[in-house]
Amino acid sequence: MNTILLLVLLIIWGAGICLRAYKQARFYQIEEYKMGRYFRWWIKARDRILPVRPLVITGIGAVMVFIFSESPDSPLPLIIGIIAGVVANIPPDEGEIKKKFRHTPRANRILGTAFVLVALVMGIFALILSGLNIESERFQVLITLAVGLVIHLLAPIFLMLANILMIPVESFLRGRFIASAKRVMKQINPTVIGITGSYGKTTTKVFLTEILNGRYKAYPTPKSFNTMMGVCIAINNDLKNDFSIDYFVVEMGAYIRGEIQRICGLTPPHISIVVEVGPQHLERFGSLENIAIAKYEIIKELPPDGVGVFNWDNLYVRDMANKGYPQTRLTVSKMVSPDDPQGVRFVASDITENLNGLSFTVTDTQTRESAKFETTLMGEHNVTNLLLSTAVAVHEGMSLRDIALRVRSLRPAESRLVRQVVGGVTIINDAYSANPAGVVSALKSLSLHTGRKLVITPGMVELGELHYAENYKLGQLLKDHATDVILVGKDQTKPIFDGLKASQFPDEHLLVVDELREGIAWYQTHLVTGDTVLFLNDLPDTY
Repeated sequence: MNTILLLVLLIIWGAGICLRAYKQARFYQIEEYKMGRYFRWWIKARDRILPVRPLVITGIGAVMVFIFSESPDSPLPLIIGIIAGVVANIPPDEGEIKKKFRHTPRANRILGTAFVLVALVMGIFALILSGLNIESERFQVLITLAVGLVIHLLAPIFLMLANILMIPVESFLRGRFIASAKRVMKQINPTVIGITGSYGKTTTKVFLTEILNGRYKAYPTPKSFNTMMGVCIAINNDLKNDFSIDYFVVEMGAYIRGEIQRICGLTPPHISIVVEVGPQHLERFGSLENIAIAKYEIIKELPPDGVGVFNWDNLYVRDMANKGYPQTRLTVSKMVSPDDPQGVRFVASDITENLNGLSFTVTDTQTRESAKFETTLMGEHNVTNLLLSTAVAVHEGMSLRDIALRVRSLRPAESRLVRQVVGGVTIINDAYSANPAGVVSALKSLSLHTGRKLVITPGMVELGELHYAENYKLGQLLKDHATDVILVGKDQTKPIFDGLKASQFPDEHLLVVDELREGIAWYQTHLVTGDTVLFLNDLPDTY
């Protein structure tokens, strides 16, 4: 009987460890299975390394085993151990879950391997325990509780070990998937338009695709699929056997140098667009210069007869254009004058923004053709995105007048300054991400509204050494554009809080909450018809 109960205790701890690994897999997935980033996230907070419930319950269980197990043949130690094991392994409340775990084939392979590793370790422990010939049930339970707790705390290690063990399998499958995508590209042979930048990639991709579809058939990589495997998914799932595609618009992202070059090897661009170079992902690259080098790969991979399209208003991108490659280089600006374009090809002037959207004039300084652009899109930064799209469309044979007609019906990309009215309250959803340039544009759009103007934000992330300074500036900016502010996450938003305090923002209009849903509940209770709320960024669950 006692042997069975001991086996049950071992199974309970094994199952609990597997459950903890499963819960951790969501965060591992958010970090894109990058072991270094996941490990740094895991050890950053005490409650991730040493969760309270397993420690306390296991300790209480051990004490109770000592107190209530005087008879050597009593099953009470095992019963107490089983109860302690069950309670200790109950997962904690995860709070607000923004991104659920996706059971992708890779995720399932890693999890399955992790479960096997847990089973092996628990099996080895059971053999060692039986080989020790410990007669006291009390000490058997205590040893099992101690070992079970240690392995439970180390559950994330099993995920990382499983990932390491699966590297040969993943490399083989990845190679097959990439080879399949390359075959599709050779068969379809569309004109590839590559787009990169620290921010603005997805929006420019959406705008350009919609404009080109006025005359041609263009297909974009979906959502924010901008990694090697994301592009492969788009090719193998959607592009395959569709010989009607004229243009394949490919968003290309990078966290390290060389990534864009590899994507270009899969989808060689004939036209490349560089939107912006800024501090987004600065903590990964280390410097703006490294970011610029990484983004320039999309230009270097162009053929000599290719086309480079550059945002002249960004100094790093301007330097790329000045390198002189390729021969055909199109530049755009919303800062220079059409009468003195300084060599810029497409210029936006007379820019105005109101509650109806944006209005501006686009001039082709080479042909002197101009057209009035009007759109319901919000945010002056979108002028640059539209200019870049216009430059490509004109080069591919569309007139400014035709482009202007397409621009009238454009809609923003998902969660990028999307405006809607719910119950009389205007909601501006700019939650996809936030960067120093974009927040200025978003706050200007907010200022156009009347009534109370609430900003709900967790701030900007991945800015490296600029994190505090840029978020502090955001706090100071909020004073001029918002009547109320809700900060999500006390530690994360400390720089914004400091900036608000320095600008003497009224305390009664400032609230700090732990989770986004608390901010939503507040605005639903306090805002009335005619008020506006701006959701500025929304961080993943790892923050």
